[in-house]
Amino acid sequence: MSKALVLHRTGGPDAFSWEDVSVAAPGPGQVRLRQTAVGVNFLDTLFRRGVIPLPPSKIIGWEGVGVVEAIGPEVADLKAGDRVTYVSPPEGAYAEARLLPARDAVVLPPHLSDEQGAAGYLKGLTAQYLLRQTYRVKRGDRILIHAAAGGVGLMVCQWAKALGATVIGTVSSHAKAELARRNGCDHAIVYTQEDAAKRIAAITDGRGVDVVYDSVGKETFAASTASLAPHGVLVMFGGASGPVSAEQFNKVPYDRYVIRTTLQSYTGTRADLLTTANDFFAAVADGTVKIPVGKVLPLRDAGQAHHELETRQSTGAFVLAV
Repeated sequence: MSKALVLHRTGGPDAFSWEDVSVAAPGPGQVRLRQTAVGVNFLDTLFRRGVIPLPPSKIIGWEGVGVVEAIGPEVADLKAGDRVTYVSPPEGAYAEARLLPARDAVVLPPHLSDEQGAAGYLKGLTAQYLLRQTYRVKRGDRILIHAAAGGVGLMVCQWAKALGATVIGTVSSHAKAELARRNGCDHAIVYTQEDAAKRIAAITDGRGVDVVYDSVGKETFAASTASLAPHGVLVMFGGASGPVSAEQFNKVPYDRYVIRTTLQSYTGTRADLLTTANDFFAAVADGTVKIPVGKVLPLRDAGQAHHELETRQSTGAFVLAV
């Protein structure tokens, strides 16, 4: 037996129930993992609230770090004792132990701690595919990243700055603006106090930006498209504020381009996953990216993490210690 946070109902941060659960022996292509740290993502709150239907297990969570306790048949490149990190949607991470598809587990390099792995792996893979695959940022590019003080945002700021881009970010407070600037953001815009599109136009002398990275969606879509230079690209990799309507899409000028994408688009095979992960690990190893671990809380206090995340009290990435 091990403990897990179970959701028998959707609702507020108090909806979690701390319960005993059984974890079976791993089947073909599976490993059993004794977890040490779990990452928290905004998407987790959407499951908890019922915006996205709960998974069958009623245990949410996408990413974590742990030690392989046992391997099932047909697992060739992992062994018991390996310290691994993973992203495995859509369920199962909010637990002390779990079964995991072996294809999702990647050995964590020794230069990364368990907390860094849980805080940074999903965000790092996301930053990698945004900056190096969806739109390859190059020296001299002007980029805009929304939620620049969030887990993905801080990594995008660091990595894009190292690539030679001018980095513009939007944040909700002056404290977050300062944090973004410390992580490579050249121009941090407090969108609650100023018109982001007008400020971006002033920063770029009216030319706009080459690429916008937007995980917010409905609330930022108009400012994102208005801020694009001709032939600029809006990369949508989430929709925290809700879906963009067809009417909004129809207003996008024909010489601006919109791409909708997800991590799964770039890690569909084991080889692609390892290539993406190893590029991120290398960026951490050479100092290009520093993983911003935010607050560390016990696993059973995930509700508190959700509350702080939803009320925008958090910076960096939450980690739940197991």
